[in-house]
Amino acid sequence: MLGLKGLNRSASPAAGVTLRRRFGWLSGALATQTFGPLLVLLGFGLVFSLTTSTFLAAGNFSIIAQQCVIEGTLAVGQTVVMLTAGIDLANGAITVLGTIIAARLVSENYAALPALLLAAAACTAAGFASGALISRLRLPPFIVTLGMLGIVTAAARLYSGGQSFPVTDPLLGWTGNGLSFGGATITNGIVLVLVLYAVVWYMLTQTGWGRHVYAIGNNREAARLVGIKVGRTVLSVYLLAGFLYGIGAWLALGRIPNADPNALQTANLDTITAVVIGGTSLFGGRGGVVGTLIGTLIVAVLRNGLTLMEIDPLWQDMVTGVLVILAVATDQLSREARMS
Repeated sequence: MLGLKGLNRSASPAAGVTLRRRFGWLSGALATQTFGPLLVLLGFGLVFSLTTSTFLAAGNFSIIAQQCVIEGTLAVGQTVVMLTAGIDLANGAITVLGTIIAARLVSENYAALPALLLAAAACTAAGFASGALISRLRLPPFIVTLGMLGIVTAAARLYSGGQSFPVTDPLLGWTGNGLSFGGATITNGIVLVLVLYAVVWYMLTQTGWGRHVYAIGNNREAARLVGIKVGRTVLSVYLLAGFLYGIGAWLALGRIPNADPNALQTANLDTITAVVIGGTSLFGGRGGVVGTLIGTLIVAVLRNGLTLMEIDPLWQDMVTGVLVILAVATDQLSREARMS
């Protein structure tokens, strides 16, 4: 018996090392912040594939992807803002302003390319204004962007005169064009959104700027003490977000060929929902655009599947709200566990 016990004791460490080597990838995957959201997405896909006859159709997947184009782009900007422990309530209104500027200028016989560039510049300027107030005057992001929401919404309605502008120029509607095959349509907008996600992912994970963004979200004062220029970085985050909202305006013109000053009224809450469900912390410093992409898909798949099941939209909103609360509660519990 003693010999066997000794043998077991001596073999256990080696066996443990072997198991860690073989299944270490699994524990690493479970530890990632995107694993939970991905599991939820796959779970919804499985449920809707069993309960509906059209969910798995290629055309339906194409519809889901196209529905993610606008909010998915705005959610990228919301992600970089929330990584610094900020929030942006004006993203939808800024995007609408961009659509109104571009569509009205083209309707007045201006060239489409300068109109788009001016619209993107206006959206970027709005982001810069929010970032300047937050970084220089140290005003709360919630208050600043809430005020910006009112300002930009009023500006869009004043500039439009309360009317909408149809999109007739090929360049303005280019993002809505694409290739169709096998019953599915891959639009230029879908490709552009994936490129944006890849670029911002690289910026956040492979550059010094990205490391500074995460450091500020984790502990702003500690980031300042180690030499990070906190104000400048926060300003750059809102500047980037504004630029992304400008691209979102172009995508919106292709997706909905009518620039309406009353559009995207719930985009701010929808993007916060997607970002939080995707695993980005409301307290900053944790998360990323991969999780945001999954979170955007979760919301789109959920709404699509419930619509196919002929569930009332009010119930859809209720289920989405429950998901948000669960995601925030999970984030809060995880944060408390790390601090204890």
